[in-house]
Amino acid sequence: MALRLVTAIAGERARRPFAFAFFLLLGAAVLVGPALAEDANEAFSATVKVDATADSAAAAREVARIDGQRRALAAVIEHLSGSSGTKPPQLDDKAITDMVDSFEVTNERMSAVRYIADYTFHFRPSKVRRLVRVVDSAPAESNKSTADSAGKTAPEGGNRPTVVLPVYKDDASLTLWDDPNGWRAAWAQRPSGSGPARLTLPLGDAKDLAAIDAEKAGSGKPEALTSIAQRNGASEAVVALATARHQDGRLAGLEVSVKRYRYGHLIDTQGNSFEADPGESEADFLRRVANAVAADIEKKNTGARSEQQASLAVAVPITGLGEWLQVRERLASVASIRKVDLLSLSRQEAKLEIKYVGGQDQLKSSLAEVNLDLGGDGPVWRIQPSGVTSSR
Repeated sequence: MALRLVTAIAGERARRPFAFAFFLLLGAAVLVGPALAEDANEAFSATVKVDATADSAAAAREVARIDGQRRALAAVIEHLSGSSGTKPPQLDDKAITDMVDSFEVTNERMSAVRYIADYTFHFRPSKVRRLVRVVDSAPAESNKSTADSAGKTAPEGGNRPTVVLPVYKDDASLTLWDDPNGWRAAWAQRPSGSGPARLTLPLGDAKDLAAIDAEKAGSGKPEALTSIAQRNGASEAVVALATARHQDGRLAGLEVSVKRYRYGHLIDTQGNSFEADPGESEADFLRRVANAVAADIEKKNTGARSEQQASLAVAVPITGLGEWLQVRERLASVASIRKVDLLSLSRQEAKLEIKYVGGQDQLKSSLAEVNLDLGGDGPVWRIQPSGVTSSR
C-alpha cells in the first residue's frame, strides 16, 4: 500500500527555544542517523529516523517511538562519553521514557500497518549526566559460574547494611527516584551511620533506576527488592511508604508503612501515623518523621543482632542444583536464621550449618512458614520441602 505523507509536530511538553530552532533546521537537511547539536542543552538531544510495522498505524507508531528513544539515548551517551563503544546500562522502556523531557516528530508517513518518521528526543540533563557517570565508572563484572555462586553464602547479616527505599504517596501517585520527593530528601540528609545497625540509601543512579521503581517497591516485587539490596551490599531492604495527608493546602500528616524484606521475602511489617506540629515546615516535618522511623528500624536491627545464636548441622536431600537453589532462597527468607554455611554439595545432598536465634521449636515453626520441614534428632538434622517423604 502506498504511503501517504503526513506532517506533524508533537511533544509531551513544548520546548522553549527548541521548537523554533527545529523549524529552521527542517529546510536544511533530513538527518539520516542520530544528530546532536553542539549547544550545551542540545547535547542531551538526538534525532533518529524510525520505521516500524505493526497491526495498525497507531501500534506501529508506539513501537517506533520506543525504539527511537532507546537509540536516541544511546547516541546521546556516546556523544557525551566521547567513545563510540560506550553502551548504556540495560534499562526498561519505562525507565527510558521517564528520562525523556520532550520529543518532536517530523516527516511522518504512515499506511494502515506501517509508520515512518524522524523523531527528535530531548532528554533530562540531570538524569543523563547520572547515567553517563555510571557508564564511565562502572567496574567490569567478572563472570561467575553457577556452581561458584551456589557454593558461596552472603556475609553474616550483622556485617551488612539495610537498604531503605523511601516511597512517597501523594494522592494517587507514587514517587521514589523522581523529583520532587521531599520524603527521600529527608532520608538523604540523615548521616549514613556505621556498625551492624546502619541504614543505607541507594544513590539512585541508572542501575538503581533499572533495578526498581516506585511501583515495584510499593507492591513488594521480590526480584526488584533483591536486586536493589544486592547492588548496595545488603540482603535486606526496607520500603518506607509515606502517604501524605493534606489539610487546607498544607501537609498535615503522614501515614507511614514500613515493610522489611530479606532476599525479596516479606519478614516484618508495621505502620504508624505522624502529625505535623503547628508552624512546622514541610521539610522539617519530613525530616522529623524520617529520623523517628530510622531510629525504630535501627533499634530493631540492634536488638535482633544482639540475640544469642545457636547452630544446627543440617542435611538437605536434593535432586539437583536447581532444587538446592530453591531451598537456599527459602532459608534466606527466614527471619530467625542469621547465617547459612554450605559445607558440601553433591547431586543428591547439601550439607549445611545454620546459625539462628531462638529455640529449635521456633526455628521449626519459621521454616514451616516457607514450606520447609525440619526433622531428625541430631547430630545431623534434615530439612526438606513440606509434603516430601524422604526415602533415605
